[in-house]
Amino acid sequence: MTALSINLNKIALIRNSRDTEYPSVAVHAARCIAAGANGITVHPRPDQRHIRADDCYELASMLNVEFNIEGNPFAPATKSDRIGVSDYPGFMEIVRLTKPAQCTLVPDTDSQLTSDHGFDLRKDGDRIAPIIAELQGLGVRVSLFMDPDPLQIRLAKSVGADRIELYTGPYAEKFGTPGQDTALSQFISASETAAELGLGLNAGHDLNLHNLFLFKNSVRNLLEVSIGHAFTVDAIEMGLDKCIKAYLSCLR
Repeated sequence: MTALSINLNKIALIRNSRDTEYPSVAVHAARCIAAGANGITVHPRPDQRHIRADDCYELASMLNVEFNIEGNPFAPATKSDRIGVSDYPGFMEIVRLTKPAQCTLVPDTDSQLTSDHGFDLRKDGDRIAPIIAELQGLGVRVSLFMDPDPLQIRLAKSVGADRIELYTGPYAEKFGTPGQDTALSQFISASETAAELGLGLNAGHDLNLHNLFLFKNSVRNLLEVSIGHAFTVDAIEMGLDKCIKAYLSCLR
């Protein structure tokens, strides 16, 4: 079955709206795992607007399922301007200290509301390759956040990635419209290219209870999906345990 990794950024975002430790990211991680989630994903950004460096350290010390940390490998260290919030040590330093099972490298910036495109490895490949090698030397599996472009996926293989995570925003945008099948066909083609190259395949962004079943049953060899925004909304409506089970049902 395709693994379900729950992204807890939005839980942290709610916490950060007040000067408090409630709701607890660690407690919600434990609840997701108890309900059947196969992994936990976080995306610490330099502005620490949701997940903070300290959250990553706490989760790394407690998780008994796969831990996936995603972010921009070029994100530098920054000073915190909030009392009680530690400085951001840089994305790579967080990964070095936590050694998660998987690190998903994403070409985002603080100016982006959320991740909205994959790597252009024609431009960034030479910078990415030594980072991949370092992470693999730490025993961390490396996935690259990619658009469904077969040429770029071949470059992901050439720079040493273990997996790719397909950015599924364009599929979600077209789901339920006349453009749905055309959008989905791009992801099917991308999955076939990944399989041909021996790359593991993950997916994420705007997947939800409405569009996940079709995607999972159309795309070849899908190993993992990470879901956060829709999960948080659905958990409010359905309750966390029922929500996890509903997503797992889509992946069976």
